[in-house]
Amino acid sequence: MYSSEKNVQILLSLLKAHHIKRVVASPGSTNVCLVASLQNDPYFEVYSSVDERSAAYMACGMAVETCEPVVLTCTEATASRNYLSAMTEAFYRKIPILVITATNEITLVGQNHPQMIDRSIMSKDAAVKSLFLPILYSPVKERGYINLINEALLELRRKGGGPVHIEYETRYTGDYSVNNLPEVNVTRRITLTDVFPELKKGKIAIISGAHKRWSQRLTENVDRFCKKFDAVVLRDHLNNYQGEYGVDYTIVSSQSGMSFECASFDTVIYIGDVSSAYNKMFKIKDVWRVNPDGELRNVLCQYGGRLKYVFEMPEVSFFEHYGNLDIADGTGTYLDEWKNLVKTLHAEIGELPFSNLWVAQQTTSLLPSNSRLFLGIENTMRSWNFFPTEKSIECYCNTGGFGIDGGVSSMIGASITRPDTLFYMVTGDLSFFYDMNVLGNRHVGKNVRLMVVNNGVGQQFRNPGYAIRYVGEAVNEFIAAAGHFGNKSKTLLKNYAEALGFEYLMASNKDEYLANVNSFCASNIGNKPIVFEVFTETKDETDALKQITSLRESMKNKLRNYTMEIVGAKGITLVKRLTGEY
Repeated sequence: MYSSEKNVQILLSLLKAHHIKRVVASPGSTNVCLVASLQNDPYFEVYSSVDERSAAYMACGMAVETCEPVVLTCTEATASRNYLSAMTEAFYRKIPILVITATNEITLVGQNHPQMIDRSIMSKDAAVKSLFLPILYSPVKERGYINLINEALLELRRKGGGPVHIEYETRYTGDYSVNNLPEVNVTRRITLTDVFPELKKGKIAIISGAHKRWSQRLTENVDRFCKKFDAVVLRDHLNNYQGEYGVDYTIVSSQSGMSFECASFDTVIYIGDVSSAYNKMFKIKDVWRVNPDGELRNVLCQYGGRLKYVFEMPEVSFFEHYGNLDIADGTGTYLDEWKNLVKTLHAEIGELPFSNLWVAQQTTSLLPSNSRLFLGIENTMRSWNFFPTEKSIECYCNTGGFGIDGGVSSMIGASITRPDTLFYMVTGDLSFFYDMNVLGNRHVGKNVRLMVVNNGVGQQFRNPGYAIRYVGEAVNEFIAAAGHFGNKSKTLLKNYAEALGFEYLMASNKDEYLANVNSFCASNIGNKPIVFEVFTETKDETDALKQITSLRESMKNKLRNYTMEIVGAKGITLVKRLTGEY
């Protein structure tokens, strides 16, 4: 019988899944929920040692002899300090020992509470990884919790191995009525020296976060992979894929509460770095992450995706292996299904209000081949991802830290290195004015084209979502920061840009925009860099986003919106808390 404390159950379940069975336990009460559960399960071999220092060295001996990880566990207070010398030994000899300590309510540390000592900082040469697991209050948190434990357990054997520390929070629950451990997702790490797992055909998609320039070799191997497995590459501007199997999917994944059959994936191959998209309507079974860093990064877990494998290798090695398998090519019907859906939805958009979205709709097809496109985060990036650019155009955005600072400077820095290439930047007013000093840099070239969409407010916080929903119009005061930087002054940026030698263009409506956009998108590099300021209204921005994300709307989403109108934001929060969604 197992403890009812869920963090203990998940930890034990993953120990078994990772084939870790030997435990050296020292006497104590703080870790009683763990030890009592361990000794009740015949899978585990539990050994006793009163002296924690001796216990730790016993574990080292066991681990070296068996070539398998060994668990150590003791009570809190100074007992755990006695592990440090053996952990240091294990660190330098790469011995896989797993130290599991427990703690009472973590906020009691430093409050003169008996036995409560601070283990939040581990010596650099005592553990290759240290992890704290708080009490689990919500089922929603479990997926992330499981991912963290998987990551810690894999570090025991990674790059030669080493000691790992896990501390969990306990309530000393006396309930041992749980008959079975929960089923948990197990993640395996695959390197070039391992046997590659079988990839079964089905609905397979490659999803990329922000990605650097693709080599021709990588593109060719991804295309060969897609042809063989009937897979698609879900493309947004920042993944920079230029092959034959790309689908500009944002218009599909953004439909309000509506899921499509083609967006229910058996396997997703996740590559690249920080994602630039919010794929609300995906349904994912398994995720295979391919990245040389070999880390467990599962941004797709919020869509149900189980991180099954992490391939610690160059992307091209992964795709070469599977693309060269001796199996029949796919039919291509999955790619056709996606392209037809995207085409159908684009045909249903209709006339958008004058907004960042409308500007993107009119402009993406006019950008010159082989130019570069830089985007501001959030509202601008989302708006421009709805509309595809020509394949040769590379696109970048500061999604690493996802802040508003430095977007224009990044574009200027890149443009200096390639004076014969046109560099475009589209950004909102808050992001631009935050970074406006760079326009005065004496290295700015004639190949710079900057568009500032100015609605006088942080539009992201005005869009449908938690900020405007719960705060209402008061969001403008301090959250959306309305009214700064001249409050949509028609002369502030004009005078600034012209004084610095820029050509200045301006539009406040569709006719003015269409009269200037061809000059902005001209393929020849002129005599001056260009600033194009586009003045929009926040209501038009919001209405445009609602329009393009509601081409198809599920009944569930309609009911949700109807419920919101009746019970309000506080009522929705209460329901979420009662159902465990919070």
